[in-house]
Amino acid sequence: MTTTQQQALPEEQPHILVVDDDDRLREALRRYLSQNGFIVSAAADAAAARRMLASLNFDLMVLDVRMPGESGLELTRSLRGDGGNGDGGLPILLLTANGQPDDRIAGLEAGADDYLPKPFEPRELVLRISSILRRLPKPAVAAAEVRLGRWVFDAEREELRSGEETVRLTSGEASLLRTLAAQPGVVFTREDLGRAGIDSNARAIDVQVTRLRRKIEIDPRQPRYLQTVRGEGYVLRPD
Repeated sequence: MTTTQQQALPEEQPHILVVDDDDRLREALRRYLSQNGFIVSAAADAAAARRMLASLNFDLMVLDVRMPGESGLELTRSLRGDGGNGDGGLPILLLTANGQPDDRIAGLEAGADDYLPKPFEPRELVLRISSILRRLPKPAVAAAEVRLGRWVFDAEREELRSGEETVRLTSGEASLLRTLAAQPGVVFTREDLGRAGIDSNARAIDVQVTRLRRKIEIDPRQPRYLQTVRGEGYVLRPD
């Protein structure tokens, strides 16, 4: 691999986890991506990757499909399902020696965001990584105050106020409300909320929504402000 012109990336240096059992390719990818503006960590197999995922935060994982032990497809399915380790929203780009359409479909069905067959041009890998990262939801910045009926949400204090009455939110509830309030009227899928750092588990997000509705809605069973868009996700419609 040779260094090419650096590609446009998000403002902060993304942290990439490269997982491949081929020592030479893994080191080449680590070096090349580092030269193109990424922070890079590397693991030789799925077990090592799991240990790193448990202790570090990553923006994207480049994952080889065929590895001894747990394969890349198996690791992807695990992270995307309830058996994952809390990184269900982590973008995954699969690398494989099989470039047939059925193989690509299998990777996407497992939950991968993209699929690149070997051999590949390193510049294309950088372009694909950059494309995935640009599609991620931007960090939410909510208005200082959002009115929800009799309640006013204070994003800085992470609390709901109504006159002299104050209700403090849990960190999860506050993060959820702050994220939705940053783009009122915009539908967020559970995957969007997971990638925004709310929670990677869809069921856990649903629980946070239920708890928050009990605090802001007159009738939580018929929500006026925090609404469900069937088949899509959740949207906040403040006053």
